[in-house]
Amino acid sequence: MTTDKLISEIRKKNSFLCVGLDVDLDKIPNFLLEEEDPIFSFNKAIIDATHNYAVAFKPNTAFYEAYGIKGWKSLEKTINYLNQTYPEIFTIADAKRGDIGNTSSRYAKAFFEDLGFDSVTVAPYMGRDSVEPFLEFNNKHTILLALTSNEGAYDFQTKKIEGETVYTQVLKTSKNWKNSENLMYVIGATKAEHLAEVRKIVPNSFLLVPGVGAQGGSLTEVCKYGMTPDISLLVNSSRGIIYASNQLNFAEAAAEEAKNIQLQMKAILDGIR
Repeated sequence: MTTDKLISEIRKKNSFLCVGLDVDLDKIPNFLLEEEDPIFSFNKAIIDATHNYAVAFKPNTAFYEAYGIKGWKSLEKTINYLNQTYPEIFTIADAKRGDIGNTSSRYAKAFFEDLGFDSVTVAPYMGRDSVEPFLEFNNKHTILLALTSNEGAYDFQTKKIEGETVYTQVLKTSKNWKNSENLMYVIGATKAEHLAEVRKIVPNSFLLVPGVGAQGGSLTEVCKYGMTPDISLLVNSSRGIIYASNQLNFAEAAAEEAKNIQLQMKAILDGIR
């Protein structure tokens, strides 16, 4: 998917909501466990219920890999369903990959070609040659971890080297990589105070912002410091939406939560028009 098409969908839906599909069999409704593929059954119901309010879906691959080949098949069925039924939806493989060049090339082929995701999250620690293989794919996006929402982000990402934080060095350095126009960045909602600095470095790049909702991030603060004229934000909510209920009405409850966030987003967008 091109960036222009993503922006168009955001404006059409008055939403920049990304729904995280982090499926834990211990948390989904018990009656779904009787299904042949409970993970896919859960995802399908969530997607059908929330797609009107979201512009992106983000399966975290760990929640599928944990169940072995069955989980991987559930992931494959999920992305195929999204691509075939809702092709206007932007898809993110939250895989946090990144390795030496030939290995990264294989990771990229797996997620972009075999599975057909629009984007994948990538760790920058190993540098240029671990990321550029992902950037070679046309109309595919590499979402680089820059400043994450977890507490451990302070261990390294905000440390200063020669007077500059590591995460700002990541942002600045990545702009010089080949095909860097295909980069997006992860900036945690719980670090919203840093967004103004981020925007000085990558003023127009899309930011994937996790941490709104269950992790306590503020949508208002994220938009205040991170929004651009083209919006250029994807704000993710996972647990707060998909686990809104574990009863028969789980999909309807998820839709209600997604709608509530979308309405907040619409109000923010209306306020800047």
